[in-house]
Amino acid sequence: MAVSPFSDGTPGASQWPIPPNHYFDYELQIEPGHAGTYFYHSHIGFQAVTAAGPLIVEDAGTPPYVYDEDRIIALSDVFEKIDSDIEEGLVANPFRWSGETANVLVNGQGQLPDHAHSSRCDLASIMVEPEKTYRFRFIGGTALSFVTLAFEDHMVMTVIEADGDYTKPVDITHLQIGSGQRFSVLFKTKKRGELSKLQFFMQIETRDRPSLTRSYAILSYKLPSSKRVPLSIAPRLTLPTEKAPLILPPTELGWLDYKLLSLYPNPDFPSTSDVARRIIIRTHQVIGNGSIIWAQNESPWIESFPKEPYLVSLYKNNSLEFPSLERAHANHGIDPVTRTFPAAIGEVIEIIIQNTGSDVGGVDLHPFHAHGAHYYDLGSGSGTYDPVANEENLRGLDLAKRDTTMLYKYAEKTIPKSDMGWRAWRLRVTEPGVWMIHCHILQHMVMGMQTVWVMGNETDILKVPIEHIKGYLQYGGTANGNDTHDPRVVHFKDGN
Repeated sequence: MAVSPFSDGTPGASQWPIPPNHYFDYELQIEPGHAGTYFYHSHIGFQAVTAAGPLIVEDAGTPPYVYDEDRIIALSDVFEKIDSDIEEGLVANPFRWSGETANVLVNGQGQLPDHAHSSRCDLASIMVEPEKTYRFRFIGGTALSFVTLAFEDHMVMTVIEADGDYTKPVDITHLQIGSGQRFSVLFKTKKRGELSKLQFFMQIETRDRPSLTRSYAILSYKLPSSKRVPLSIAPRLTLPTEKAPLILPPTELGWLDYKLLSLYPNPDFPSTSDVARRIIIRTHQVIGNGSIIWAQNESPWIESFPKEPYLVSLYKNNSLEFPSLERAHANHGIDPVTRTFPAAIGEVIEIIIQNTGSDVGGVDLHPFHAHGAHYYDLGSGSGTYDPVANEENLRGLDLAKRDTTMLYKYAEKTIPKSDMGWRAWRLRVTEPGVWMIHCHILQHMVMGMQTVWVMGNETDILKVPIEHIKGYLQYGGTANGNDTHDPRVVHFKDGN
C-alpha cells in the first residue's frame, strides 16, 4: 500500500480501525514490477490469527518462469485459546503467555494428534499431476511459528520469488519461512512410471520454540485418463502413527542470505557511498513488576499509544508536533517527543535491527516486516553489526528487494542487553507517509515490538487537500461504508 498512505491498514499509525458492522473498500492500482505473492490480514490485536487470506498479483504479460499451474500453500497457527483471551493475557499484569502453537494448518486444514480420525479434520491436499512443473506459492500467515518444511520423496525445489520480487533461481531441499514471509518455488512432479504411490507427506516443523510442533499436508497425485490400468487408489493419508517420514534439518542461520538475487537488477541500487544515515534499532525484552514488553531503542509501541493515528493527527494538527529529524539525529534515529523515526524523501538510509539479550538474558527470533516501499536486504549475522565486514559480503551482488526477513536467534541465553545478532536493510526513501516496521509475530506486536516511521516532510505527506479526506479523519467516518451508505473514497493516484 505504498502509494495509498491512508489505506495501509495500521491503526494508530496510518488510519482508524474499521468499526464493527462497517467495511472499507480497497481499490488497488498495482505498479509494474509488483507481480507476486502477498496476503491480507487484520492489524488489530491478535485478529490476524484467523482474519487473513492470500492475495495474488498476477503478471500482466508472460511470467519470466515457465510452469504449468500454480498452487497456494498458506500456513497458519492454531492456539488453544481465543484471540481476545490471548491478547488480554499478553498485556496483563501479571503477564499470561498465549501458549505454544498447537498445530500449523495448511490452507486452513490440519489434524491435531488426538483428533486424527475426525471427519472434519482432514489434512490439506495439494493436488498435482505427473510430469508437470508447478509454482507453489508459500504464504507465512502464522502468528508465531517459524517453520522448516519439505516434501517426502521430492528432494529439490527452486526459489523464484520472495516477498513479491522475482529472484534468480536458487535450488533448495527444504524451505524456512516465518510469519509475514512469502516464497514461490518451482516444483517438478514425478513421471508416472516413477510413482510407487500417489500420496506423499509435506512435513512442517516449528523451530526455535520451547517445544516442537509437527504438522502435515498431503501432496496428492491425480492420474490423467489413460488406456493403461491406473495405479490403485490408496486410502487417504492420516497422521503418521510411528516415526516421522522425514528428518528435517535444524534452523539454518542466514538461510539464503546473499543468495537471493534480483531477476531484474536495479541500475540505481544505492551504494554504500549513497548512505546518509545508519539507524540502529535495538530490540529488548523488558521484564519486571509482573509485565513483559518489547521495546525498540527503549520505546515500546502499543495500540493504546497514541490516542489517534499519527497520519490523522498530522492532518488535523491535533497538538502533535511534526517529527523532528534534528531530534532524531541526536537520539539514534528516533524522535523521543513523538516516538517516531523520521526520514527525508530521497535520502538513503540503512536500518540495522540489533537483537539483544532480555532483562534475564533470553534471546528470541523475529521476522521483521516493513510497510511502504520494499528494501534491499543486506543479510544477517551474529553479535554486533560490522558495516565494513558486511560490505565485503555484498560486493558484486544484485540484491533482491524484500519486505520481511529474519532476525535470527544465535543463542538461548546471553548477557542481558548484550548484542546477539543483527539484520541489515538499505532503502532509498521514496514513499511519503506514516509506515510501520515491526516484528511480524503477533504476540510480540501486541507486546510492543513495533516502530512508526514518518517518511517525508509536511509538504510531502500532507499533499492531499484536507477537504478530500475528511471521511478518513474520524473513527467511523465516511471512508467506511455500512448498510446505510457506501464509502466515500479518495483515489490517490488520480491526484483527487
